[in-house]
Amino acid sequence: MDYFSLALDLAENALTLSNPNPRVGAVIVGQDGRILGQGYTQQRGGPHAEVMALRDAASRDADVRGSTCYVTLEPCSHHGRTPPCCDALIAAGVGRVCIALRDPNPLVAGQGMARLQAAGIAVELAPEQIAARARELNIGFLRRMQHGLPWVRLKTASSLDGRVALDHGDSQWITGEAARTEVQHWRARACAVLTGIGTVLADNPLLNVRLPGATRQPHLVIVDTQLRTPPGAQLLQVPQRRVLIASVEQADAGWQQRAAALQVAGAELLLLPADAAGRPDLAALLQELGRLEVNELHVEAGAQLAGVLLQQGLVDELIAYVAPLLLGPGQPLAVLPPLQRVADAVRWRLHALQAVGDDVRLQLRPA
Repeated sequence: MDYFSLALDLAENALTLSNPNPRVGAVIVGQDGRILGQGYTQQRGGPHAEVMALRDAASRDADVRGSTCYVTLEPCSHHGRTPPCCDALIAAGVGRVCIALRDPNPLVAGQGMARLQAAGIAVELAPEQIAARARELNIGFLRRMQHGLPWVRLKTASSLDGRVALDHGDSQWITGEAARTEVQHWRARACAVLTGIGTVLADNPLLNVRLPGATRQPHLVIVDTQLRTPPGAQLLQVPQRRVLIASVEQADAGWQQRAAALQVAGAELLLLPADAAGRPDLAALLQELGRLEVNELHVEAGAQLAGVLLQQGLVDELIAYVAPLLLGPGQPLAVLPPLQRVADAVRWRLHALQAVGDDVRLQLRPA
């Protein structure tokens, strides 16, 4: 049996649960090859995968001494909201730990492996194909640990001729129900959703997760220089969600009054330096979101904000839904400057391609 694949399958259960902690799965296997326990990381502050697997084994009265633990990320070695997982494995008497991926968190970064080895436990690293899947599962956590920034995922939905709406703004619905449902899953796995004031004013959206059984709402971040977000906007009415409005502080009384009204409505102001156009500096915004422990940032924005993110090279992944429609004149998916030559275009490579109902999803990353 492929125990690493099982551990990775378990880790996928933490996809919408464990943020901002990594998604980790663990399987404990006896010396006879029998599975003794399994588990995955719980919500923030809850037990990690290794502890869940040990508890599962204990509930079965299984003796884990001399067993092998397959885990998708290096066991932690520090006291955070929970005790070190490597200490739990040592105390349990496991004989070997097989790890899919080293943890780049500076608080771990090889120390978990070293502590296990110092306790006489054999440590092995998984082959590259297993490590690659573990990296994909935690792509945002790894980006934040290594660079202090979130993984930025821009979602678009367009016709075959690249239109996201008709000229007068009608866009319901370009893509089908299956694609719209899948977008809910992209939102659910993110730590935060980013949009612009244009989308807020045009659509009065909720931009929340509406999946059955959803227990966590990602933060919502609105780029709004002049603080035009209405205090009564329905996106401010979503319970248990943090709403951050990224803006540039201004001295005029009108801006100050609008700031106070939005704060009364429950929003938090995220004041940033201005870019050359006087708008919030988006690179500084990403640094601030990294500081706020945002691993994956899901962007659903209009053509202006999408265009600035793309022009500045701040998009790590493009999730492009394409519907089998031809709309003719309409609104583009991004406002971009004209090019002199096709050779000057920013190229993307195809990471994945999937039919979703009658539509197609292209998963693209910068080439």
